[in-house]
Amino acid sequence: MTTLMSAPGRTMSMTANNPPTGQVAVTIDPARRPDVLLRRRHPEGHQMSAWWMIGAFVAVSVAVVGLVNMFPA
Repeated sequence: MTTLMSAPGRTMSMTANNPPTGQVAVTIDPARRPDVLLRRRHPEGHQMSAWWMIGAFVAVSVAVVGLVNMFPA
């Protein structure tokens, strides 16, 4: 058994710090990925209406123009 010095006068066992572990099966659920915020499950073949993207573009454009007009040239 290998020992390490953690503090003066104390020893630690490497086997206690590194317990043996086995493989764990991980199920992949695309709805629970951490990089996706507020993901919802939709039926197969469901597509979002194009009007949502058009509305988002218009809203962002109006917000940008409104903010730019607040600062004099």
